Amino acid sequence: MQQQLPRNSNFAKVGTALLYAAASTLITIVNKSVLTGYGFPSYRFLAACQMLVTATMLYSAKLLGRVTFPDIDGRTFVDVFPMPLIHLGNAVLGLAGTKELSLPTFTVLRRLAIPMTMSGEYYFLGVVADPLVKLSVAMMVAGAAIVAVGDDIELNINRYAFVLFNDLLTAANGVFTKRKLNANRQMGKLGLMYYSSLFMIPPLLIYLYFSNDLDDVYRFKYWSHPPFLIQMFVSSIMGFVLNYSTMLCIQYNSALTTTIIGCLKNIFVTYAGMFVGGDYVYTLYNFIGIHISIIGSLFYTYVTLSRTHV
Repeated sequence: MQQQLPRNSNFAKVGTALLYAAASTLITIVNKSVLTGYGFPSYRFLAACQMLVTATMLYSAKLLGRVTFPDIDGRTFVDVFPMPLIHLGNAVLGLAGTKELSLPTFTVLRRLAIPMTMSGEYYFLGVVADPLVKLSVAMMVAGAAIVAVGDDIELNINRYAFVLFNDLLTAANGVFTKRKLNANRQMGKLGLMYYSSLFMIPPLLIYLYFSNDLDDVYRFKYWSHPPFLIQMFVSSIMGFVLNYSTMLCIQYNSALTTTIIGCLKNIFVTYAGMFVGGDYVYTLYNFIGIHISIIGSLFYTYVTLSRTHV
């Protein structure tokens, strides 16, 4: 989208960083409130709402001349594949994990996307991580392992699977986005976002139609409850807002700044999640694992800051 602020403006740099931090925090907390606090029955329906809003807003912006990306043709799906599948899996599994796990546990396990991304960048892009970065990531992994051991692993294995596959798809999203953008610069990030949402809306709607989800959604008791409706609306638009604010933050600051803000934001979400959703249960193992992961996250921030000027 066309920007009104000069690229070197300090206001733009700080503003886009704060926007990204606020958007990424708000979407996590609102999704948790909708899915667990209110007990909304279908995370797949919520994912469909987010994709529909994203595709609608991007197409409207294209019609208004605010963004540009190629029109659809016979090769578009091939050009963006497998990004639509990755995008769908990321959205659905992320919401499923948010619903099934407490936010502190979910946030700790989501940090496992970092070593997965490091591995993907090494094998597919030839990028080798700094040894101290590897140490900080090892601390995050150790914290996640302690959280898992402290819980009933057999009871929670399906819940953990949601987050771990979400981590894998998050890593795949980062790696394949770089490869796709290098291979087809005309498509751009917004084009990838638009077509990834557009192509996955029909199969997701078909699944909802033939499952019990639509019946459960129709019978949901809070449709006349204004606070729920507000949060449902916010959750639906925040998928687009988060993606766009991420790109703005990278554009006006750097990818490094965006990564660091994400790490620091997750610390806040971890503590806020102990009070949001009502499903966090304190155990010594869980508490220790969470804080080892937080220390690893802070160490990761320190290492990246000391190695590179943000």
